Parts: sequence; structure tokens; C-alpha cells
Amino acid sequence: MSGGSGPAQASGAEGAGRAARGIDLRVDDLSSPDVQALLAGHLAAMRGHSPPGLAHALAIEDLRHPDITVWTAWSQGVLCGCGALKRLDADSGEIKSMRTAEGFVRRGVGQRLLDGIVQAAVARGWQRLYLETGTGAPFAAAHRLYLRNGFQWCGPFGTYTASGFNLFMTRSLAAEPPAPD
Repeated sequence: MSGGSGPAQASGAEGAGRAARGIDLRVDDLSSPDVQALLAGHLAAMRGHSPPGLAHALAIEDLRHPDITVWTAWSQGVLCGCGALKRLDADSGEIKSMRTAEGFVRRGVGQRLLDGIVQAAVARGWQRLYLETGTGAPFAAAHRLYLRNGFQWCGPFGTYTASGFNLFMTRSLAAEPPAPD
């Protein structure tokens, strides 16, 4: 994770560059009250939409782990979303904490964050990405986003266990070209 106070403008593949439609991605240190509020809302929503014990969204203190990079998405200086990438091992990572802020839903924020996260994983030389998600209407848009971007359903990975609620997806990055700087 990046140190400092507030979101730092990132560059190159690690920072995922600039977006079409004016959405900038920044590696974030999670110190901004706006970012903290977005992540607190994400955690509360995931707990509200998930059976007890099956919400795997990370709290802010957990997102500060050195194996996790968090990006925030900004449009004209306004926070519009966040997403994170957790290192699982030398060759793979997990997408975490994908959230679009109210007022920015269906405006390409999730796609922009996912593109940036995939670019960062490729730049790190990783071969595969994974994610865990839930079932039901609150998760349907996320399922469509990931399926549209080459993710496929898979079994549990890492320390996850199968349940009637949790779903798992993966995507190979083996054929992905590195993003231009």
C-alpha cells in the first residue's frame, strides 16, 4: 500500500493509469474521511446482504495489510469508487472491496476499477485472479461485470469454504499483454 496522507496519484501499470470518461485511479492510503466512509458503507452493506459469518468484506484496518493494494476512483475530484488487490501467492491475487459510490452506479466505475486491477496484476507477473462474492439480487450486477470480463465460476480458493451463499470466480492472466506505461 502507498503511504502518505490521502489518495496519491499513481502512475504506470501499478497505479493503473488514467481512464476513459474522466475516471482517475489512485493508489490510496485510506486516510481520507470520504474513502473511510465509502469502505464503511461497503462493509455494512456486505454484512447486511450476507448470512452471519459469510460476509468476507475487509475492514479498513485489514485493507492496510502490506499484501493489499487499494485503489480509489475519482471523477472531477469526487470519490466514485474503490477496489483492492490482495496477493495470494507469487502467481495469483484476489480482488477485494469493489464498491461504486452512490450517484456513480452504471457509469463505468466498476469497469474502470476492474481494468486497473487486472493491469496491475499483469504488471506484477501474476498468472491468475480470484474473487469471492455472494448470491442474490444485490450481487447480480457484480456477477455480470466479472463474467463480461472473462471470469469463470470456480470452487473455493485460499481459506474459503463452500456454502450455499458464497460463489467463487477466477480468470487466467497468462495471455494478457502488459499495459503500456
